[in-house]
Amino acid sequence: MMTVLTERLGSFIREHDNKQLVSIPAAVFALSLLILVIMFSTSGAPVKLGMEFNGGTMIAMQSQDPVKFLEQTYSDYPIVDVRRAGERVIMQFGPMDNDVQMQLEADVISTYSSVEIKQVGAVYGKDLQLQALKAVVLSFIGMALVVFLIFKTVVPSFAVVASAFSDIIIAAAFMNIVGVELSLGTVAALLMLIGYSVDSDILLTNRVLKRRGTTNEKISNAMHTGLTMTTTTLAALVVMYVVSTYSYLLTSSVSQINLLSDISIVLIFGLVADLMNTWLLNTGILRWYVEKNPTVVKA
Repeated sequence: MMTVLTERLGSFIREHDNKQLVSIPAAVFALSLLILVIMFSTSGAPVKLGMEFNGGTMIAMQSQDPVKFLEQTYSDYPIVDVRRAGERVIMQFGPMDNDVQMQLEADVISTYSSVEIKQVGAVYGKDLQLQALKAVVLSFIGMALVVFLIFKTVVPSFAVVASAFSDIIIAAAFMNIVGVELSLGTVAALLMLIGYSVDSDILLTNRVLKRRGTTNEKISNAMHTGLTMTTTTLAALVVMYVVSTYSYLLTSSVSQINLLSDISIVLIFGLVADLMNTWLLNTGILRWYVEKNPTVVKA
C-alpha cells in the first residue's frame, strides 16, 4: 500500500510543474487564513478559546438526564456546553460573578451525586493566553533558527519554515470548522505539530540537496521514508482518537477523555496538512530552487 501511495504521489509531482504544485497548498493556506481572520473579527480571537484561557466553570456529575433537559434546566446560567461521557455528564459554563457561582454549585450539589467542580478565573485565563502565545512563538522562532543554521541557505530554509507555519494555520482553521476549542491540550498539539512538520521537511530538503541523483529520484526516495513516518504516526493517532472519544460506547465504566480526543484530532488534521505542504509546497519550492541553482546540489 505504501509503495502504491508513493508511486501515485511521485507520478503526480513529476506530471505537474512547480507553480501547479505550490498553488494547491497556497490556496488551502489562504482559505484557512481567511477563516481565522473572520473568527478573529467576530470573537476577538483567531480560534475559540477554551475554559483555561477564557475563564469559567466545568462541572462533572453522575446523571441520566438528557443533554437537552440539562441545557434548559441551567439556561439561567452562562452555559456553554453539555456533553455526555458514559454515565457522567460534563457541563461547561462561562465566567460569572461569585454569587451566581455559589448558587450554581449549590443547585448542582443538591440535585446530583459524585459532583466534580473545576473553576478558572478570567484573570488567570488571560495569563495563560499570553503564556501559550509565547510558547508557540518562541518554539517557532527556535525551529526557524535551527533550520537556517542547518542549511545556511535562504530558500530551502524558508520552504521548511513556510511548510511548518502553514501546518499550524490550517490546523487552527480546522479547529474552528469542527468546533475544537483552544485549550492547554490543543496548544500542546500545535507545538508537537511543529516538530512533526520539521522532521519530514528536513528529510526532504537534506535528501534533495545532499544526495546524488536526479531531483525527481531524490524526491521519490525521500517520499517513501517520509510517508512511512507520517502514516505510521497518523495510524497511532487515529487509534488514540477512537479510544479516547468512543470507548465509553462499549463500556459505561470508561468515560470520554476529552483532552486526548482534542489533541489527537488536531494532530491528525495537522499531519494530513503536513503531507500536502511537504510533498507539494516544499517540493515545488525546492525543485524550483535546484533548477535555478544546479551547482548547490550533488549530481
